[in-house]
Amino acid sequence: MKHARMTLDKAFQIGPIDPRIYGSFLEHMGRAIYEGIYEPGHPAADEQGFRTDVIRLVRDLGVPIVRYPGGNFVSGFQWEDSVGSHRPHRLDLAWFATEPNAVGLHEFCDWCEKAQTAPMYCVNLGTRGPEQARDVVEYANHPSGSKFSDMRIANGKKEPLNIKLWCLGNEMDGPWQMGSKTAQEYARIANESAKMMKWVDPSIELVACGSSGFEMPTFGSWEWTVLDECYDNIDYISLHRYYGNPTGKTSDFLARTMDMDAFIRSVIALCDAVKGKKHAKKSIHLSFDEWNIIYHTGDQEAYLRSMRWGQAVHRAEDVYNFEDALLTGSILITLLRNADRVKIACLAQLVNVIAPIMTRGGGGCWAQTTYYPFMHASRYGRGAALRAAVDSPVYDCVDYEGVPFIDATATLADDGSVTVFCVNRSTTEPFALDMDLHGFGALRIGEHILLHNDDAKAVNTESAPYTVVPTPGPGGCIDGEKATLHIPALSWNVIRFVR
Repeated sequence: MKHARMTLDKAFQIGPIDPRIYGSFLEHMGRAIYEGIYEPGHPAADEQGFRTDVIRLVRDLGVPIVRYPGGNFVSGFQWEDSVGSHRPHRLDLAWFATEPNAVGLHEFCDWCEKAQTAPMYCVNLGTRGPEQARDVVEYANHPSGSKFSDMRIANGKKEPLNIKLWCLGNEMDGPWQMGSKTAQEYARIANESAKMMKWVDPSIELVACGSSGFEMPTFGSWEWTVLDECYDNIDYISLHRYYGNPTGKTSDFLARTMDMDAFIRSVIALCDAVKGKKHAKKSIHLSFDEWNIIYHTGDQEAYLRSMRWGQAVHRAEDVYNFEDALLTGSILITLLRNADRVKIACLAQLVNVIAPIMTRGGGGCWAQTTYYPFMHASRYGRGAALRAAVDSPVYDCVDYEGVPFIDATATLADDGSVTVFCVNRSTTEPFALDMDLHGFGALRIGEHILLHNDDAKAVNTESAPYTVVPTPGPGGCIDGEKATLHIPALSWNVIRFVR
């Protein structure tokens, strides 16, 4: 058995974990909303048409925020269409669908309350601008006595919706985006929108669009321009990243988070460079508000775009396998390792569309393989992120050299318990993880949760929903400040040290 070492010290902490790093995303796309969270007439639907079986799975996932309504969709969206009794059908040019606006701002906020989450609302800065952004903040958050707050009251919501987190558009550097812009064009409209939105409600937080991906030709210069213009009026800058499996080789695929670490470090450097230039006191933090794995259904997009103007089209319904769950675990580990600067993150998306939760229209719902690492991290990855020193054997793959077989981090909860999150990337070798635990007092191994399957391509389906599910792990032994944990090959592990 191979060995790796992890050293933890209570005094060495990265920083407090913002629970919002366990956020998610619902876009008016495919079956995320219609036949996803909303299906009137379904046996499990409540009085508003929301599926209560889906709500239960969302609650168990522990998602504190959900970004909405897009995504690409938002750049053609008129928020006024989604409130009141008159809900016009609109052509959605993002996904070549027909949007009925049956679920709108009020309904989504109601759903959030039922699902024990909160909205992260995105305004349209593609085909609209500062005035409409200001108006929707007034509608949602101003108590009364103005045009839009009184419109909200007339529409049945006397109390403000109190949406505290807002996105200033979506992927505005992307040529696929309605109303896409140069960095300077976006920076000006974002800054003016931010000023006006905060004048209406100074308590809100705002996320500016960063580059749509690390590979964008304007990456770096885009962030610099946007930050230089908007620094005083924004709180976060966004990052988006999706991972595929081009070689089909597990060892290559599980190394993809090396890219994510580099992306995060680069954006932090840009934020801090602008901070230095401006002699600013505040730091701009990161909102990694779209991340996921997508490659199983990529060849369907051209066909789906030819099926124009449908509703609830089966789009991007990737069926995730066991190795996808492992990469999801490594992504969460990466976010925790950067918890001092990544304060918000959103798994994109939540239901049906590249999602951990799947439904069948008129039928059941089930958890995909990727559901479980996310649930574990959200449930146990709270408190403070510890600065873990991990010494692991490494391997080389098609894109990276020196990839650690053991990808791990740890958190310290308020009750003094320590949780280790660990992915073993080796397809063949189990590891003994030798641990040094300094300054935590007397601990014992309370639980080892294991996600493992001999078949890296194993999936969960409606007919076989429990093919890949957590089981008790082999645990290990502890003696004072020394511990050894047994980490099976190709596995996701959650080891909880308790008092």
